[in-house]
Amino acid sequence: MSFGQIFAIVLATFVAMEFVAWSSHKYIMHGWGWGWHRDHHEPHDHTLEKNDLYGLVGAAMSISMFAIGSPLVLGASAWEPGTWIGLGILLYGIVYTLIHDGLIHQRYFRWVPKRGYAKRLVQAHKLHHATIGKEGGVSFGFVFARDPVVLKQELKAQREAGIAVVREALG
Repeated sequence: MSFGQIFAIVLATFVAMEFVAWSSHKYIMHGWGWGWHRDHHEPHDHTLEKNDLYGLVGAAMSISMFAIGSPLVLGASAWEPGTWIGLGILLYGIVYTLIHDGLIHQRYFRWVPKRGYAKRLVQAHKLHHATIGKEGGVSFGFVFARDPVVLKQELKAQREAGIAVVREALG
């Protein structure tokens, strides 16, 4: 494979992982997988959360793709794009961990952005945490954040429709 093909696969996988993360967050974590995700939405003083188990699921996806692409594992049956898909998943996981756990939830470092896209990410995720329970909510993505003004309007509409219980006044 050429460098261009490899780069395209890694980049496409990275972008696709935001959709996988968004849909998993909305329909699994806030659905039947709420048991693992609940502690992420509730105050606690633990270093680890059950929610961190979802990171192991992502790691298993990446490792599986590396294995599918590895001649050492599958010999002549190896599928080379698997390696690069695994790398795209791994890179997304690293960026997710730095942004979500590090920047937004301040688990690894303390920095509160005052402007720019980093501030938008923090605001969008805080609005995600503005609801109580698994129902309703906004901003289920992790790397690409929508306009917080629009998200506030959506939360207000959900509250008025009785879809979501909102934790705080939205201004």
